[in-house]
Amino acid sequence: MREIAVFSGSAHPELAAEICANLDVELHPVRVRRFANDCLEVQLGANCRERDVFLIQPIVAPVQENLVELLLMADAARGASAARTTVVMPHYAYARSDKKDAPRISIGGRLVADLMVTAGANRVLAMTLHSPQVHGFFSVPVDHLHALRELARHFRGYDLSRTTVVSPDLGNAKPASHFARLLGVPVAAGAKERFADDKVTISSIIGEVAGRDVIVLDDEIARGSTVLEVLARLRELGVRSIRVACTHGLFAGDALKRIADEPDVLEIVCTNTVPVRVAEPEPKLTVLSIAPALAEAMRRIHNGESVSALFD
Repeated sequence: MREIAVFSGSAHPELAAEICANLDVELHPVRVRRFANDCLEVQLGANCRERDVFLIQPIVAPVQENLVELLLMADAARGASAARTTVVMPHYAYARSDKKDAPRISIGGRLVADLMVTAGANRVLAMTLHSPQVHGFFSVPVDHLHALRELARHFRGYDLSRTTVVSPDLGNAKPASHFARLLGVPVAAGAKERFADDKVTISSIIGEVAGRDVIVLDDEIARGSTVLEVLARLRELGVRSIRVACTHGLFAGDALKRIADEPDVLEIVCTNTVPVRVAEPEPKLTVLSIAPALAEAMRRIHNGESVSALFD
């Protein structure tokens, strides 16, 4: 069987190192050089010829910088005669641009997917894409993982006898239902309308939450506007306690502090798909590692085994 070669971009080297530790393989160096005209040059620091190459890079801020770096890494691997190049993308920022909901706008999620394939990606390993249709934007095979097992394992440590999982909107209701089944608890959902990136309204909560311990589950938290809005509705309905969970803890600006400052929020749980960097330690924040799940998926891809079996 051909050898494996793993490289990391600049976006999240800590996660890449943890993945390689789980795989018991070396994380090879990548040299990124910036020219005087602000263009980037990427050089992979190990032999790729006829190897199974994995490029680990979440698309996070600075998004355009990290995206171009990933494209150059894929092109470098192809030029170095890699047998196969798999892009391991724990977070895909452009997945939120998944539809044409206004005149004369681009569908960025599809465009960036095309760019990755053109650059040389033969396969993509992603984690919790913003919506199911993003999977279909890629013309190469995509293994789409989710972090619900890791989140459920954490919450099983609590008394769940009076717990309800709440999705902030109907679009996320299916993953929330799956998460609720893993925990063996009921599910509810918010009726959300978005007016701008930082302005949302949740008119009602569909489901029984009064007097319940609530886990608010979303795919990502960026500005925190949606979470704060759903917290206001839950408070009006008289919930007993609130915990917040997501896969991608982006926490733009002071989003983490604003959520943590809510007195009835007991805990905020996310995974390390993106680097969670906070100015000050936040006692309410718990970060779970998805490195073992990504490492196992990479091992299965390399060995030609089923990745979907991870969800059985």
